[in-house]
Amino acid sequence: MSFPLLTAVAAVPAIGAIATAALPAAKRTAAKWLALLFSLVTFALALVVAFRFDPGAKGPFQLTESHAWISDFGVRYELGVDGIAVALIALTTLLIPFVILAGWHDADPLEEATPNRRWRPTQGFFALILAVEAMVVLSFEATDVFLFYIFFEAMLIPMYFLIGGFGDRADGDGEEQAASRRSSAAVKFLLYNLAGGLIMLAAVIGLYAVTADQLGSGTFSLQQIVEARAAGKLEIGTGTERLLFLGFFFAFAVKAPLWPLHTWLPGAMGESTSPVAVLITAVVDKVGTFAMLRFCLQLFPEASSWATPVILVLALISVLYGALLAVAQRDIKRLIAYASISHFGFIILGIFAMTSQGQSGATLYMVNHGISTAALMLVAGFLISRRGSRLIADYGGVQKVAPVLAGTFLIGGLATLSLPGLAPFVSEFLVLVGTFSRYPVIGIIATLGIVLAALYVLVLYQRTMTGPVKAEVKSMPDLRVRELVVVAPLIALLLFLGVYPKPLTDLVNPAVEHTLSVVDKKDPQPAVQVDAVPGGSRPGHAVHDQDVEAAK
Repeated sequence: MSFPLLTAVAAVPAIGAIATAALPAAKRTAAKWLALLFSLVTFALALVVAFRFDPGAKGPFQLTESHAWISDFGVRYELGVDGIAVALIALTTLLIPFVILAGWHDADPLEEATPNRRWRPTQGFFALILAVEAMVVLSFEATDVFLFYIFFEAMLIPMYFLIGGFGDRADGDGEEQAASRRSSAAVKFLLYNLAGGLIMLAAVIGLYAVTADQLGSGTFSLQQIVEARAAGKLEIGTGTERLLFLGFFFAFAVKAPLWPLHTWLPGAMGESTSPVAVLITAVVDKVGTFAMLRFCLQLFPEASSWATPVILVLALISVLYGALLAVAQRDIKRLIAYASISHFGFIILGIFAMTSQGQSGATLYMVNHGISTAALMLVAGFLISRRGSRLIADYGGVQKVAPVLAGTFLIGGLATLSLPGLAPFVSEFLVLVGTFSRYPVIGIIATLGIVLAALYVLVLYQRTMTGPVKAEVKSMPDLRVRELVVVAPLIALLLFLGVYPKPLTDLVNPAVEHTLSVVDKKDPQPAVQVDAVPGGSRPGHAVHDQDVEAAK
């Protein structure tokens, strides 16, 4: 038996979570280093997966593992990766070490215990981060629908405790008020996502019932279901398929988050520590958009086409709504949260444009948004920890006293607005091109999101970093070595992928082509101009490629 590499990538952080949580309370420093070590080993294994993956190989999945699990119900432990999953696993395992380093002191116990202050368990904080990593990785690897559902839901538990148990104290508020807000944000996060998950569970059971009725034995295997449909052995009625699609899509839209199911995100990110906010939007939320590509489109191709017009409108609303609310924000972290809602709108636009450019751009956007948002949010967290305030109005002139902090904040902001030369530009451009080629009106309106992004990012930088130096900012230190180690690699990646995205595009394009073939969609053929076509066409008349061939 070959080495179970995909299982190892998920098992290492799971073991790390247990080992970190088991350390005695006095071993806080050891817990931090142990968590960091396990996260680095996980990233090394993810790199092995990336190097062993062959984008040109036949078949939808590679490095597959399949074992019987709950045989009576057709549930198997099936793992496999395509290029999209490999890219997102690499992103997840890359970000976790930076999240751990950035949150190095976030769970340290306070110097003194009073009725309004509490001791925060360091070991629990880092163990929960590793637990989330393990579940997210398994969600990207699972090719059994029921197995995917288990980890899709299970990741909510550690995230609930990370949001509700750890967070920043607002200005002038006591620990009780801050804890109350964190608890409310965590409960809202949990209720929204549990509601989506319960509806998805009903759809998962319905899918099993359909396969059991037509194939003789029920199955949750994604590949088996897709192959059976392609061979004509499994035919899902139109009404049934659409209901099943809606059940899956609703859960993924909550996780993504798509308007109007987004309202849990600003509170969750605003009340979390900055590293946990990165974990939410750069890692966990990507599972929602990834699942739309892997499960919604491939399991329910007809229903995906049927729902596309409505989903595109909702995605367009997300783009503009998120950007407009980001412009109006006074809180730095909530501004970044609303900006992320806008960016997820772009990702969903690209997915449901049903073009190769759109879906390739959406996949690149997942990766690039993760890197750029991590860079911006972590630098914002360093800024907030120095001043003790999330309000934009409490800053001013930071670039004069902390130029490196201001410079990295600017680069993260410019990446967020998709400046040419930085990684998100490539993905946003592909999404807009892919959307415009099939839905030109939606593509044109979506470009307003770029204008609004420039507005909220540049205004944020102007109000916090430029102008007179405020008295509370004068003694602010610049980035420390640990903070530079966190931010510098992310900025280097933004620059590298901004000028040379080919490694990522080569990785994801075959998976995109496979998805489009399952949905039976082809890129729109553009009209061309010819001087004259025998048979009556006028000079300069627009004709299609097949007409040109006929004329030749």
